[in-house]
Amino acid sequence: MSFQDKTLTCKDCGSTFTFTAGEQEFYQQKGFQNEPQRCQTCRASQKQQRRGARQMHSVTCAACGCQTEVPFKPTGERPVYCSDCFSKQPR
Repeated sequence: MSFQDKTLTCKDCGSTFTFTAGEQEFYQQKGFQNEPQRCQTCRASQKQQRRGARQMHSVTCAACGCQTEVPFKPTGERPVYCSDCFSKQPR
């Protein structure tokens, strides 16, 4: 079966978005019957609302000592870093 890109209208914001041939093929492989009704931005927004807001926890970076927030509750077993210092850590 050959798919072609389709232009759809988002039911939330009214903007148009493209339902690509690749996305249509994916939907068919997964057995989805309906086309998407929301654009990517509105889908992400709705997913975030369902998920709820993350609770952030204030901590002091173990490397530089600055105050930062992390989306998990530190247990004290491991050092916690700010995003800058975390990116400098060897992996």
